[in-house]
Amino acid sequence: MPLTLTIDRVRWEAHQRELIADVPGLVPVAKGNGYGFGLELLAEQSGRLGLPTLAVGVAQEVDRVRAGGFTGDVVVLNPWRPFDEVATAQLGDPSIIVTVSRVEDLVALASKHPGTRVLVEIKTAMHRHGLDPAQVDRSTLDALTLEGWTIHLPADGSLAAARSLALAGLAVRKGPVWVSHLSEADYRALHAELDVETHMRIGTRLWLGDRHAYRTTATVLDVHPISKGAPLGYHQVKAPKNGFILIISGGTAHGVAMAAPVPQRSLRQRGVTVLEGLLDAAGRTLSPFEVGGRKRSFAEPPHMHSSMIFVPGSAPLAQVGDEVPVTTRMTTVTTDEIRWA
Repeated sequence: MPLTLTIDRVRWEAHQRELIADVPGLVPVAKGNGYGFGLELLAEQSGRLGLPTLAVGVAQEVDRVRAGGFTGDVVVLNPWRPFDEVATAQLGDPSIIVTVSRVEDLVALASKHPGTRVLVEIKTAMHRHGLDPAQVDRSTLDALTLEGWTIHLPADGSLAAARSLALAGLAVRKGPVWVSHLSEADYRALHAELDVETHMRIGTRLWLGDRHAYRTTATVLDVHPISKGAPLGYHQVKAPKNGFILIISGGTAHGVAMAAPVPQRSLRQRGVTVLEGLLDAAGRTLSPFEVGGRKRSFAEPPHMHSSMIFVPGSAPLAQVGDEVPVTTRMTTVTTDEIRWA
């Protein structure tokens, strides 16, 4: 009675191979929850695609992609810090490439762990991690194995910004250039302009780019008729009208209905936020579960492994054992089962 992710392998992989052909030097990213597929599965798939390098978010994820069978080089995107014991213990692994974003960390690695394979992160408009290449002493790089300069652009990254930052790094030491968040066209232009090896890290577009290649469904576990005003759930809220309570697999333990702040860039986005707030206040929060062709309201906040959904009317529109569509945020969801279609 699980929350299930079904993948059309042929279609899913066809999209990936098309993108790989379009992006020379593509490096897949497998981090966090594995974009809803799991790190082990993405590691296995990266091997199937013949990709020699895989990027993970943090050092703690390396063992999981190895468990998935990936045997190539692994880039750890989270910058190395001297106090990260797991990342430091991995420095002896010749297949690990660490990211360095501070001059003092470059110096520490050169002094205590010479020969370490490093990507030096250049500071961008993200203002998250990174350094000014002009601050880097060439002699420090001489003691390390420079795998290149890495540039983490904002979501709407521009070719001009990538070019300028790449040239700043190459002025200090020639080496490969790694980027993220460029369009395919802009990346190919950068690839053609630079006389060094280039790579583009891609996660979302690679794994989630064809939204029709995968779907998430939830199982109806129980169906109960309920009368208007009858108390229900942990919090004994009252049913708004006659109808049915459906208990459906999928809750907070799966990451279902988990929300994150979004930028309010337009009047429409602000209006949607206000409307959602009013619905929440009225106890009519819309769930991601679709029953009878439309999304239904939560009867109360979702539970650990299941959710209570309210369906008004004289028919429940679903029976125990039915599978119903559920809209999931793939970067937060963890399903119970994966099926191949």
